[in-house]
Amino acid sequence: MSSPDETPAPRGPATGETELAELVQQELESIIPFTARINRAWLQLGGMVFMFARACLRAVTPPLALGATAYQVVMLGVRSLSIATLVALFAGLVISLQFAYFLAKFGVQHTVGKVVILTLFRELGPVLTALTVGARIGSGITAELGSMKVTEQIDAISALGADPIKKLVTPRLIACAIVMPALTALADVFGLLAGSAVVNQQYDIPFDQYFRSAIDTVSLVDFGGGIFKSFIFGLIIAIVGCFKGFSVSGGTEGVGQATTETVAIASVSVCLSDFFMTKLFLAF
Repeated sequence: MSSPDETPAPRGPATGETELAELVQQELESIIPFTARINRAWLQLGGMVFMFARACLRAVTPPLALGATAYQVVMLGVRSLSIATLVALFAGLVISLQFAYFLAKFGVQHTVGKVVILTLFRELGPVLTALTVGARIGSGITAELGSMKVTEQIDAISALGADPIKKLVTPRLIACAIVMPALTALADVFGLLAGSAVVNQQYDIPFDQYFRSAIDTVSLVDFGGGIFKSFIFGLIIAIVGCFKGFSVSGGTEGVGQATTETVAIASVSVCLSDFFMTKLFLAF
């Protein structure tokens, strides 16, 4: 054993080089997975763009899948009416109550209809509908196609000589492009009606004054901008759901993971695209 008086020997160059090598290795281990995730994200984006192009091409190639598209409109749209209506009602109630409260401090609560209708038509209508109804639609598409993937039904369709893109992706893409604008328009109407009811009860603002101020403010561009946004959101949700469903691997566990990823990717994509489209619309 060494005596207590002995001092530790100074670290030599080898010790410093070892610590440097360990530090570099730790940095590489933290960087490489991030780089791999970036590359995976780019590959997935390219795959989605390629699938979208193929689905659009199949949409105009006869025979047209009108029956399958109508079925998807019913499955994706009609069954989403309840959640879209509830979200619109409560959104209209909340924003009308909030805006009326703050405008009342300045004595201009009679202008609440103008603020509510612009907020609904431009932003809250399309975005809230896409985030809530879109999450349901996208996850449902991924779960359905993912189950077909793990049970080899998609491979069976290809083996029979049919095109899985035309049979499975194109009808869902067209249906989402139809359903999302329709649900957004419905959300705008219900949100506006709910807002008029709450401000009438809370601040005694007459219905005719509320709707007159709203109609005098809004324009066709405001309404059309929100509908166009919802159309783009529908395409994004459909293509993300279809791509993740076609990419499922690992059995039922992979289906659950792909469904979760679909909701996350679709939600982020909707918010990101909404920012750029808002910037574009405000430039005109």
